Amino acid sequence: MKKKILIGLAIFIVLLLVINSITYSNKPKIALINIKGVISEYRDVLNYLSLAEKDNSVKAVVINVDSPGGAVGASQEIYRAIERIRNKKPVIVSMGNVAASGGYYISVPANVVFANPGTITGSIGVIVQHMDLTKIMDKIGLKIENIKSGKNKDILYPNNKLTPQQRKLIKDTVLDVYNQFIDAIVKYRKISKDELLKIADGRIFSGNQAKRFGLVDKIGNLQDAIDEAKKLIGKDGKEAIIVPFEKQKPLIERLLGSEIRLNTFLTPSGIYYLMKL
Repeated sequence: MKKKILIGLAIFIVLLLVINSITYSNKPKIALINIKGVISEYRDVLNYLSLAEKDNSVKAVVINVDSPGGAVGASQEIYRAIERIRNKKPVIVSMGNVAASGGYYISVPANVVFANPGTITGSIGVIVQHMDLTKIMDKIGLKIENIKSGKNKDILYPNNKLTPQQRKLIKDTVLDVYNQFIDAIVKYRKISKDELLKIADGRIFSGNQAKRFGLVDKIGNLQDAIDEAKKLIGKDGKEAIIVPFEKQKPLIERLLGSEIRLNTFLTPSGIYYLMKL
């Protein structure tokens, strides 16, 4: 009996999914992508951006950034993906609590960047850490030998004391990446390179300060960013629905689990959930 009830419930929910699919699949959509925490794994974000780019029913993309930064390569991957999509449909960034360092880097190429007045942003710079444990190791009589192919292969190992030449090698690399960061900002933000270099020393800014310097475009929250997206879409903006692009549970779990939401619909790109804001 219990099995029959579950099967009946599953069929009922599938019918609702189909009805919602017919109702919503052709409506204009605004993709909502969340980027939160340290930026290291970027493939999911790239996948969401690619889906949003290819889906003709998605008319704009809103990216909610709440990140203190992260890896250079991962940040540049996301930056490039946003840079590519912005020429096809509007991309609006909404900065949350913090969008600093790599979190700011990925925000830069959006068509419009929003920050709350108290958002912590900036921290424009690059850092590489080296921990020198040689004195402690000598004190306790611990010796680790690095067998290496070249003199600089263990340059950042904690049992290696940096030579002046090695320190310069690292500094040159840091400055090269730093200059890439600077060029990435100047390309899309309303600030000259000379003015940017005066403040791009790793300091942080509030959203209000960032707006005064030209690092962000507008002061506002996530809802303001969504309203901006609707405005940029044009006449379709009034009917646009908000679609979070996020990892989904397996279908059977969604059908039979306790978190079923009936405002779910199907599109060629997958199963979407509506967010009402």
